[in-house]
Amino acid sequence: MIMSCVAQLDSLRLESGRYKIKLTAVDFARTFKIEANTAYEQLKKVSARLYERSIKRVQITRLGKKVITKHRWVSSITYHEGEGWIELGFCHEATPYLVALRGHHTSYKLEQASALRSIYSWRLLEMLMQFKKTGLVRISIENFCHAMEVPETYLDNYKALRRRVIEAAVKELIEKDNWLIEWKPVKNGTRKVTGLEFRFKRNPQQSLFEKY
Repeated sequence: MIMSCVAQLDSLRLESGRYKIKLTAVDFARTFKIEANTAYEQLKKVSARLYERSIKRVQITRLGKKVITKHRWVSSITYHEGEGWIELGFCHEATPYLVALRGHHTSYKLEQASALRSIYSWRLLEMLMQFKKTGLVRISIENFCHAMEVPETYLDNYKALRRRVIEAAVKELIEKDNWLIEWKPVKNGTRKVTGLEFRFKRNPQQSLFEKY
């Protein structure tokens, strides 16, 4: 739903410090290949969940203390019963994140990326797009788990993280979005996995993506 809104950013007007974005059931059904007669109900259900979600920002002060700031993505939701569309009012604090997502995410078409069925595939793709110029990502296990929003138990369970998150997401991106991705664990002196390395590029033989 957020990416559907991001795709409309160019045509938006900033009103009273907030973005107001209209999503129709017809467009939502077409994009994500779901039944048109259930799309509106799904829009209502997902928007209600989004209303409860927040952006969490963690900063470390010079004294080494942690400062945590949280704010909502959405400040309002308007349902248009019988008309098949809703309107989301994004908080002004979320604006920088929407703009950043657009910069990383609209290099390819939303309809193409909608083939992804795993939330971890979406999140991994978001992370890779931040490094699309180099095609190389090196990240600690802790930061990776934070970016993927995996259960806390995965931080100390590399086998589960590898099987249920990394391998599943990489496989889907390769098969459905025509990426060439190679990855490997990074270990410390005790042979414990402390980080990950991803090398990626578009498949030149069959690319679904637009040129960057």
